[in-house]
Amino acid sequence: MAQKPRSVLLPVMAAAVFAGLGRMVIQKIKADRAARETNVAGPIDAKTREWISEVVRTPRQ
Repeated sequence: MAQKPRSVLLPVMAAAVFAGLGRMVIQKIKADRAARETNVAGPIDAKTREWISEVVRTPRQ
């Protein structure tokens, strides 16, 4: 009996998906570390900076 040839497509696709997920995880870890070091969630415009300064300076009752 002749053996069926094995398909190479499935293992190649699995490896590509695994590599892509691994790359995404590594990028997320790097981004989280960078955000933690800078303590900034995102870009802040001048109006938001003024509002934050006003809220911080105003004493609470």
